[in-house]
Amino acid sequence: MSKYRQILTQYWGYPKFRDLQEEIIESVAAGKDTLGLMPTGGGKSITFQVYSLAHEGLCLVITPLIALMKDQVENLNQRGIKALAIYSGMTKEEIKINLDNAVWGDYKFLYVSPERIATKRFQERLEQMKINLLTIDESHCISQWGYDFRPSYLKIAAIREMLPDTPVLALTATATPLVVKDIQDKLKFSQPNVLQKSFTRSNLKYLVRHEEDKYGYLARTLQKTKGSGIVYVRSRKRTKEITEMLRRHDVSSDYYHAGLSNISRTKKQDAWKKGTTRVMVATNAFGMGIDKPDVRFVIHIDVPDSLEAYYQEAGRAGRDEKKAAAVLLYNNSDNKKLQRAFNEKFPTIETIKRVYQALGNYFKIAVGFGKNMTFDFSIGDFARSYNMAIVTIYNSLKILQRCDYLELTEELDNPSRVHFKIHRDELYKFQIANEAFDAFIKLLLRSHTGLFSNYISINEQLLADRAKSTTEVIYRYLNRLDALGTIHYIPQKKTPFIIYTKERLEERFLKISKEHYDERKAIYKKQIEAVLNYAQSKTKCRSQMLVEYFGELETKRCGVCDVCRSRNELDMDSIHFEKYSEQIKKILNKEPQTLEQLTISLQGNTDEAIKVCRWLLDNDKIQYRIDQKLEWKKS
Repeated sequence: MSKYRQILTQYWGYPKFRDLQEEIIESVAAGKDTLGLMPTGGGKSITFQVYSLAHEGLCLVITPLIALMKDQVENLNQRGIKALAIYSGMTKEEIKINLDNAVWGDYKFLYVSPERIATKRFQERLEQMKINLLTIDESHCISQWGYDFRPSYLKIAAIREMLPDTPVLALTATATPLVVKDIQDKLKFSQPNVLQKSFTRSNLKYLVRHEEDKYGYLARTLQKTKGSGIVYVRSRKRTKEITEMLRRHDVSSDYYHAGLSNISRTKKQDAWKKGTTRVMVATNAFGMGIDKPDVRFVIHIDVPDSLEAYYQEAGRAGRDEKKAAAVLLYNNSDNKKLQRAFNEKFPTIETIKRVYQALGNYFKIAVGFGKNMTFDFSIGDFARSYNMAIVTIYNSLKILQRCDYLELTEELDNPSRVHFKIHRDELYKFQIANEAFDAFIKLLLRSHTGLFSNYISINEQLLADRAKSTTEVIYRYLNRLDALGTIHYIPQKKTPFIIYTKERLEERFLKISKEHYDERKAIYKKQIEAVLNYAQSKTKCRSQMLVEYFGELETKRCGVCDVCRSRNELDMDSIHFEKYSEQIKKILNKEPQTLEQLTISLQGNTDEAIKVCRWLLDNDKIQYRIDQKLEWKKS
């Protein structure tokens, strides 16, 4: 057994790797810069975690998803693997301690959000670290052609120069051929090297259902369907509305979105994982990093705005490689909704500039100041203060982020943290001199380890329960010990952050470039058109449409999607169907014809040709004109 398989078995309990995992590890072990393209649920994190555990030194992981970062650090620590994270929202003291531990402690993983890597403090400490691998997760974020471009990712190239002999592993679940090339260029790969798992999910049945009454369809379907699943919607409000509707129809369900407290989200997530809750109705905040293999269905009530997002979310079904379904509900109103989303996504440049200036005033930042400063940001309070719509503010900030003026972090539920500022000997003396605090300090030390070397997350309610007291009493002790300089206590906070990546500029110097506005607008329009084409098409296999979007052109029909099942009724193979369909399209685009004229014009079996004509008529690809001639329907 190889050392990599030994580590996989020792820490994760798996007897063997999944497809492509070992090839990626061996590629990196050979010193090659590597881009691993693996679908959602393919086990991307195993690749860098196993590799790094097999080699001396520390793995530096850059990822923009703070919630996922925190989950992975917690999971590694639970396996007895020492891991750290640095991201916006941590105090300077927390960052200093974590960087010190990364340099001098026996840690194996350091997760860092991309906006932190350009700071002077991080780069000074990086020179002292022994890095065995530089991992870039969600690497599509480095490409302006990707669906989630982040300028802070472009700073990774400078990190590479500081680590000239360290291999790079870039990972992503979704990337078009253009993005694949761009990732390697931006990360300065020594030579192209892509290891790719097919985007085809043979166990996943893709279905599109044209339904005017989506709620009615959902209730009827889930009453009949067995197993666990996810229902995705765009609106936080509707997650609760749909859950209540499903419960009225005796469907075990709950709702989830980023606006819930950390405790509530964890409780709901755990109940769903265990199967106590069967269906989770959620926004796209749910699913990232959740490893539940037996999800039997994912249903989208709302149409996503990109096939990248749809493929990733739908891909949370059937990770155990057993049969599962991904269903998209669609009706004519979805066109208007996506058009409205498109218009909202790109506020006018004047509006974007007005949001930027209002933000500087809100934080009381003088022109020429603010670079690298981090601010708590309540978008609701900001909207009320300046009488602006939240969606306008959010989309303006995302464009300002693309232009590298600021970073907007995800909404983050940071638990309370505690760190002892004095050594054990000093603490012992303090306890003797301050008997009133002795029992509480012992409670803290019994409940948590590592309080002297790091900031440790605490739960005030749990401490109160153990002390048979109240949270008010616990808060009082914590705040008093903080005031005395014995501990540093950081109360729980739930907020996103704004980080200024440049000093505040006067409005006349604020440039929203063509690249970040007009070109991005054109890209987004194409993404929406691709989604609508997927939803509206009745002639092409769903699986083929998805994988071809990601550049896989030599594919076969899946045979199980709604389009294939309709085609299967013709009792005709794909080659013959496509041959007749292309002939019909070519003939009718040249000149409309009657059915009799058309069948005479077609080459091949007349009965088969008529079958294809009937199928194209039934599926709105061809239509009769007033003069009873057939024409190819313009899409």
